[in-house]
Parts: sequence; C-alpha cells; structure tokens
Amino acid sequence: MPVFYRAAPWLALALTLVASPALSASGPPPGFVLTDNPGLGFTSPDGATRLEQYMKDSDDLFGVKWQVWARRGDQMTELKPEQGYGAGFRFTNDSQWLVRMQKTGSGEQDLFLYHLENGVFVSATKKKSLSDLAWAYFYGRSETKHFAKLDFHITANLLEGTENAYQELGMNWPNNRYLVIGLGGEYDKHPRNTVMKGLGGWRCRYDLQTGKFDVPAIFAKENAAALKWEVKRE
Repeated sequence: MPVFYRAAPWLALALTLVASPALSASGPPPGFVLTDNPGLGFTSPDGATRLEQYMKDSDDLFGVKWQVWARRGDQMTELKPEQGYGAGFRFTNDSQWLVRMQKTGSGEQDLFLYHLENGVFVSATKKKSLSDLAWAYFYGRSETKHFAKLDFHITANLLEGTENAYQELGMNWPNNRYLVIGLGGEYDKHPRNTVMKGLGGWRCRYDLQTGKFDVPAIFAKENAAALKWEVKRE
C-alpha cells in the first residue's frame, strides 16, 4: 500500500503530460499525408505558426479523416478535433487567436476557436465548439427562443474582417477583440410555395476578452430580416 501512494504523483504527472497539447506527438500518425492543396495551408500574420492539414484516405467516403497540425519551429501540435473534411482558418491580426471554419457536410459548417497559450494553440472554448455556443446564444434570446429548430444546411460562418477589426462593416472596434459570426440554415420541410425557408444570415458578435456574445444595434435590421428568410417559387 505505501508503494501505491508513492507512485501516485508520478502517475498523475504522466497523465498530465499525455493530456498536454504542448507535448503532443511530433506529427500526424502513419497513414496521414500532407495535402498538396495550397488553399489549405495557412500562416499566422507574425509568421511564427504554419498550419498543415493531413488526410488519411479511404475507399469509404465517410472513412476519410483529416487532421490539422500547427507547426511552430520544430514543434508540432494537433488542433483537435479530427474531422472528415479540410478546413479554412483565420487568425486575428496579433496572431493570438485562431478560428477554424470546418465543413461538416454539404452546405454545413462549424466553428472552432483556439488561443495561443505558452507558445501552443489550444481550444479556447473547452467542451463546446464556438458554433455550438453561438447557436445556444441565438436560441436563448427573447426574440429567437421560440424560433423553430433548423434541420438542413445548418452553418456558422466567420465574417471576413478579423485582420482589421471589421472596418469594412463600418465598425470602429478595438483590434483583436471581436469576431462577427453569421448563423444560417434551412428547414427540410417548407411550404409548397417556397423553394427554401429558414434563417438567412443572423449575426452576432463574440468578445474574445470576455467570452460573451452580444448583438450590436447595427445588426438589428438585417437580423430581423434573417428571421423571416425564404425564397418563394416563381
């Protein structure tokens, strides 16, 4: 029994090291090949981080796997989770934050947020994806909590503008502080006189410092229209 208690701290340390993203394996496992698609390689504004995407092919389309690895010098860290498609990425201008725009199916997309900590990009939202948090915020608001659940082409998009604090949207926000997210989706079943019906690009803002969402007043008009989005048959 005494031996067990002396060994426990070493076991705890070993588990900590295994879980630490900074001490991940030095690269992808066997079978994963670096994609030669130049559109799937990304470099941080400061040039210190290079994102590499590796694919493991399969005869079964649903068996294809993709991993993303962040290379900083001679260190490589996997940006989880592993997915079935390649992804797009955007850094904030200070290279401290990274958003993954992850295709999950035809016309569907999730968002994942990472933060640079001790030289390693780690998940900034822990147990849930950034898109899951955005959808929870959407359905938790008074004007949207009774909005019928979408079931088709559900997507969360990161609007362009992270590199200049969304100046093209007419904003005067601090640099490297906010993300603008657009939510959309459709209903599989809709009235016969419509081609598509659902949510058409409802926007919210995510504060990287506080981890909270809000809706700036400037989005109000477009968001009201987004809640009534539909395409009528001609």
